[in-house]
Amino acid sequence: MRLTEFQQLVEDEFGPANAGWVMDSQVLSPYNQTANEMFESGIDPRLAWEGLCRAYDVPEDRQLGRDRPGF
Repeated sequence: MRLTEFQQLVEDEFGPANAGWVMDSQVLSPYNQTANEMFESGIDPRLAWEGLCRAYDVPEDRQLGRDRPGF
């Protein structure tokens, strides 16, 4: 997963106003890092997204993101 894909998923799920806060503040298990810290450590954004989905109980049907026409 690319970082831009991750950022779009986070914005879709939490809204543009909250996405940055979520990536900066939610410490994810088992890494004990926020999503942004994980990226700086070189960890795949997919693992950060999976961690956020677990932490916030994102329903499975929303974990793949929104359908976008033309993609």
